[in-house]
Amino acid sequence: MGVIVVQPLILQYYQLLPEHRLEEEPADWPRQYRKALVKFKRAVEARYNESTLERLLSAPNADVRQAAILGLGLTASIQVNAALARCLRDEDPTSRQLAADSLWAIWQRADTPENSQELRRLVQLVAAEAGAEEILAGFDALIRKSPRFAEAYNQRAIFHYHRDDYARAVADCEKALRLNPCHFGAASGMGQCFMKLKKLRAALRVYRRANRINPNLDTVREAIQSLERMLGEEGKR
Repeated sequence: MGVIVVQPLILQYYQLLPEHRLEEEPADWPRQYRKALVKFKRAVEARYNESTLERLLSAPNADVRQAAILGLGLTASIQVNAALARCLRDEDPTSRQLAADSLWAIWQRADTPENSQELRRLVQLVAAEAGAEEILAGFDALIRKSPRFAEAYNQRAIFHYHRDDYARAVADCEKALRLNPCHFGAASGMGQCFMKLKKLRAALRVYRRANRINPNLDTVREAIQSLERMLGEEGKR
């Protein structure tokens, strides 16, 4: 008689989410998926705590790992940052992508609800190309209020980058990485800044750092290969 394996309840919740099939899905599929995701989040919050979900990250079943990663992305605090970052090297490609998405979600709400909401507001202002002075004043005020909010520095770096202020962007990326060593976005962003500044060896160094954190970034791997070719023997060090 075979051994009966009891799967975690979260797997049932996860399997209720609609599959993404471009050739078949209705026009309102995004709305349907968001609605199903809300139900998934509520079910997970009702039955699981953060530490239990974190333990499921090492489950042998890839679908269980996917469910746990998604659940953490929707509900968890910055305390799971390192554990989720390890999932960027999972053997399952869906788990790796979910881990990257979940990390971004956690980073953006890593502070108090009020400060996280203010960060979202500022990011929307940047996207809408609102007044630069208003945006910069908002970022500066947020960072004074919460000097350990890594994502606030990263988003201010993005703002500086789009205004061609690469030196300030680099400084903010460095601060974001000191506060959150798992922040592959800040590392790859710093690489882009160094490229603009024509500092190729510095760009290669931080691109390699971004790749060590998250080896799934095609553009980063391509940049590393290009820089190694350009720098020759120097690029191998």
